[in-house]
Amino acid sequence: MPVKSHKDRLKLMPRSLSDAELLAAKARQIRCDIIQMIAQAGSGHPGGSLSAADIVAYLYFHQLRIDPANPQWEDRDRFVLSKGHACPALYAALAERGYFPKDVLWSLRDQASILQGHPDMVKTPGVDMTTGSLGQGFSCAVGMALGGKLARKDFRVWALLSDGEMQAGIVWEAAMAAAHYHLDRLIAIVDYNKLQVDGPVASVMNIEPLSEKWRAFGWDVSEIDGHSFPEIDAAFEKCMALKGKPHVVVAHTIKGRGVSVMEGNLAWHAGAPEKDKVPQYLAEIAGEKPNGS
Repeated sequence: MPVKSHKDRLKLMPRSLSDAELLAAKARQIRCDIIQMIAQAGSGHPGGSLSAADIVAYLYFHQLRIDPANPQWEDRDRFVLSKGHACPALYAALAERGYFPKDVLWSLRDQASILQGHPDMVKTPGVDMTTGSLGQGFSCAVGMALGGKLARKDFRVWALLSDGEMQAGIVWEAAMAAAHYHLDRLIAIVDYNKLQVDGPVASVMNIEPLSEKWRAFGWDVSEIDGHSFPEIDAAFEKCMALKGKPHVVVAHTIKGRGVSVMEGNLAWHAGAPEKDKVPQYLAEIAGEKPNGS
């Protein structure tokens, strides 16, 4: 039976050190799965998947009102991975939540697999929107939120974007529409790891002042450490309490978070770890400590 309201969710909120560590353990598992599935596939996008793991863990193991036994439940919260190339993080969370068996992760990018190189809502249980072309997923999230408002539904729509995605005009058209229609059940998160495929975001096409841009478009804005569960928690609780406008959380993160050779290293935007290095990387992830604890 699906949960009926946000109050009915299992409480895993980081109100204490032990709770923060529980969420951190989920994030570590997601990171380990990311490394293993990309190594097995021989291709993928580890850097931006690893940087998003804490936010994805928080959403899927505390925040989202979802039912893995009923992926199409009409009143579920929606999550749109607009930065679709980071799908290994999403797939790992979905498997951990029980949307499909974990062994399926090791088929990433196989032609016959339900786990393609970008999310596919037709193939993959738990994926709410097919994404890939940057900016389009966010536009779809705005449409979902508007549809929910018109239907007088109480679900929330969460959209995770990349920082390089902020360079796309379609993002700002959608942001303008969301503010115009007062979509206060829409929450966008920018995974601001400051690196994109062609180089540092600031060099390729500077997006600063980013928070001020969102405010100028009529959004409520929070700015946080995207690897700190207490900060993630506080920002999202604020978003859910404030009415009348859409919300964006600018989450400062580290590309390749959890694996020192990948952290802040543009070379790991795309590519695959050598299989003989995987045990070393997994051991390093296992020793990671949660921020803010």
